[in-house]
Amino acid sequence: MVTDTRLRRSAKYSRHYKIMEHKIVIEAGTGSRQYWIDIIRFRELFYFLAWRDVLVRYKQTVVGVAWAVIRPLLMMIVFSVVFGQLAKLPSDGIPYPILVFAALLPWQFFASALSESSNSLVGNANLVSKIYFPRLVLPTSSVIVAFVDFVISFSILLGLMTWYGFYPTARIFCLPLFIGLAFIAALGPGLLVAALNVRFRDFRYVIPFVVQMGLYVSPVGFQSSVVPEKWRLLYSMNPMVGVIDGFRWAICGNTELYLPGFLLSLSFVAIMLIAGLAFFRKTERTFADVI
Repeated sequence: MVTDTRLRRSAKYSRHYKIMEHKIVIEAGTGSRQYWIDIIRFRELFYFLAWRDVLVRYKQTVVGVAWAVIRPLLMMIVFSVVFGQLAKLPSDGIPYPILVFAALLPWQFFASALSESSNSLVGNANLVSKIYFPRLVLPTSSVIVAFVDFVISFSILLGLMTWYGFYPTARIFCLPLFIGLAFIAALGPGLLVAALNVRFRDFRYVIPFVVQMGLYVSPVGFQSSVVPEKWRLLYSMNPMVGVIDGFRWAICGNTELYLPGFLLSLSFVAIMLIAGLAFFRKTERTFADVI
């Protein structure tokens, strides 16, 4: 009887050992095709995270969504006074508030999307460390919050154009293309900084400084045409130059698009997206260990 009991226990432990030998490791698909399939499978998580971020952003605020209107409106007034009234920079017959606001739209979208996406992994550390899902969902869904602000702020532009009696041309139908370009311009650096921010938390302090500095080196308060011709192509290495010029070209109608500079900016946007995505995918498997 004792021998039978020992045999049963031995068999039980043996089976348990064999089960423990076969480990199941859940991780991101090694192939690019499988990875994108995983993203499609987790699309509901993308919608949930985006909606959650929108609710959190405006929850328990006194002014609420009006912050998306007040901030660009005040910046438009400052830039119009400084560059339009004091510096007397040319506007090619376009009311200066409209000229400025047509540039503030993509810039605010870029700045907000970059800030939100760069902190998306650290802000969801508990989620990253507990379950598997394509981590690309987090920074991408964060950009949706910035797009909501963009849509709200666009109503100011419509009001300004009505006030000044300045109406868009058929170029306005090209605006969705430049919105997509702004999305890509923000997502590329956002992926890169989000991955770096997991290991080096100093980047949370670097991004606000970069965004503030970029506001003044980008053609927000002025047109790119004021840049001397010999420096124009070099200036266009700033990816946001092409995005902002594209918005003004589509909205204002009277401005001309500097094609060589626009193509150069477009190239840098593509390079940043490829570099950011490659680095993000390379370091993605270590996020749960170091976050």
